[in-house]
Amino acid sequence: DDRGWFWFAFIVCATAFLSALAVGFGTREVENDLRKNEEDTAGIGAVLKMLVKNDQLLWVAIAYLFYGIGINLVNALELYYFTYIMGFSKGFSILSFINMIVGLFSVSFFPFLAKKFNRKPLFIGCLTMMLIGLAVFSVAGSNLALVLFAAELFFIPQPVVFLIVLMIITDSVEYGQWKLGHRDESLALSVRPLVDKFGGAISNGVVGQIAVLAGMTTGATASSITASDQFTFKIMMFAIPAVMMLIGMFIFAKKITLTEERHAQIVAELEKTWGDQFSSESSEAGVLIKDDELTAMVPVAGKVVALNDVSDPTFASGKMGSGVAIVPSDGKVYAPFDGVVKTVFVTRHAIGLVSDNGIPALIHVGIGTVKMKGTGFVTYVNEGQHVTKGEQIMEFWDPAIKKAGLDDTVMFTFANSDLFEKFEVEVKPGAEVSHTDVAVEIEK
Repeated sequence: DDRGWFWFAFIVCATAFLSALAVGFGTREVENDLRKNEEDTAGIGAVLKMLVKNDQLLWVAIAYLFYGIGINLVNALELYYFTYIMGFSKGFSILSFINMIVGLFSVSFFPFLAKKFNRKPLFIGCLTMMLIGLAVFSVAGSNLALVLFAAELFFIPQPVVFLIVLMIITDSVEYGQWKLGHRDESLALSVRPLVDKFGGAISNGVVGQIAVLAGMTTGATASSITASDQFTFKIMMFAIPAVMMLIGMFIFAKKITLTEERHAQIVAELEKTWGDQFSSESSEAGVLIKDDELTAMVPVAGKVVALNDVSDPTFASGKMGSGVAIVPSDGKVYAPFDGVVKTVFVTRHAIGLVSDNGIPALIHVGIGTVKMKGTGFVTYVNEGQHVTKGEQIMEFWDPAIKKAGLDDTVMFTFANSDLFEKFEVEVKPGAEVSHTDVAVEIEK
């Protein structure tokens, strides 16, 4: 009755209000120039324009849309199934409670699955399990145990699919930057909720029509639903969603090429272009450095290695600029000078800094560590943040790098170092150093 609906609405509104307050008061925003965007990117038109250009984001959005319509239809019609097919509406409450518990375990199990399987086979495997669940559900009839079993087969993979799609959408930000030359992070991350809402709107729009077609209207009971009505309902609840999910699976299998390995390659290629932005800036401004000199400290404690002796040819060849390499003795990384954080790489293994007098430098932890996708790395700074010399800006777990079979050498380089009149490395190969030692002396 109306009292039940009142308290239901009260609980929803109170929870929403309190959680909104928690977000509002608990979230810290950092204002900086990098967050200013003079281009108008608001509206669905901007999202669609960006989608067309970023093909991987486009295809994952389309695949997820078909999938979303399918699962939303099934989820929305489950209550009708329990009420009008089984004649046991309380069974839906049992299912909802089981889903809540199972969902927590499903999400918790995702890191293990992601480590064992690539995203594409994991996505296809999840949808295959869901389709089997639909097939069992369609013949379960009024058998509560079989209905709950089928419903869980259908539900368990849903949180995993959500996370797979979310990770691919996140990776598509770097893919778009690599392909288009600029980042569209806010727009890319808005695609998932946009598709979710769009798919939900479509399914919710037809649920009422399905109920009418199947005779599930006011006054109807399970005994009044004919065999023909049941058949119509099951076509809508099981067959059509299955077709939608199969289309989504086919698109995902054929069109998604942005694997974890490909994303790591893209990030590595983007790293190589780190100094290009400063070449452009220097040609426009005429000079790169505003003051005469800079003393840069060692960013991490350890044993010095000549930069041209490291196993990464990009750094050894000097393409990333001159500098020094260090085999670390601990995992703490410090700011080598006063300056601004220009870039925090998405995989957290590298940070780009610009000194207060305009000199760009890159601190890159490990060789091939982009493949770790941030595992074992913590950054303590944000893009646009000002740091002072000796402030800790990053930390990494060295055993994790070694366990992955990778080189943990830290490279500290300066872009466009050929523009400097003086560039002297003050530490010698083989020397043990700390972050309080001078690494490089630079003069304009």
